Amino acid sequence: MPETPHIVSDVMTHTVVAVGRDAPFKEIVQTMGQWKVSAMPVLEGEGRVIGVVSEADLLPKEEFRDSDPSLFEQRRRLSDLAKAEAVTAGELMSTPAITVHPDATLAQAAKIMAVRHVKRLPVVDHVDMLQGIVSRADLLKVFLRSDEDIEEEVRRTVVSYLFPAFSHAIHVDVHEGVVTLRGHIRDTSLISVAVRLVRAIEGVVDVEPHLTGESTTPADPGGEQ
Repeated sequence: MPETPHIVSDVMTHTVVAVGRDAPFKEIVQTMGQWKVSAMPVLEGEGRVIGVVSEADLLPKEEFRDSDPSLFEQRRRLSDLAKAEAVTAGELMSTPAITVHPDATLAQAAKIMAVRHVKRLPVVDHVDMLQGIVSRADLLKVFLRSDEDIEEEVRRTVVSYLFPAFSHAIHVDVHEGVVTLRGHIRDTSLISVAVRLVRAIEGVVDVEPHLTGESTTPADPGGEQ
């Protein structure tokens, strides 16, 4: 069977730029500029993540600096107006923080990012203590696997598993992450299974099956006798 997928702890960054709840506005801006990050976890105590402060949380202060919003706009953007008045990370942060556990799969982390529209996730343990941070770029690291590495895993975990009697007759070619399977097999119903298993291998960009064989689909009992 295919190997256990990579998890967040395999690709996350362990050194994280973070701020405390009482960090002042200008310190937050300076820290973001110094480390070239657009968001940071906000910590409490010994490192428990209580929120995230981002550039989007800081911008309302500039946006409303010399404006006089109408009553309608005040009601519509209460949160942004509150952030415009905020002076510390605790007042600015978005909470609760959107986080992920280190043992989550990369697919699970990617889904959280897509659904919640965030570019990075603080990685926390079971009591929300900060362990690291994972970004979109980190999740894409699996696509840096060499074609040779992917080919070896396809042969070992898919071809040998599904087609033990025909593995010698199945050719696997990988180019730029695209896996092509060629050969003759006995049961064509396994082609879709092979494609699904190969596609699940990390680093695979696409699968092109060129497998032929005998179908195991039974004859139509309602046909002519």
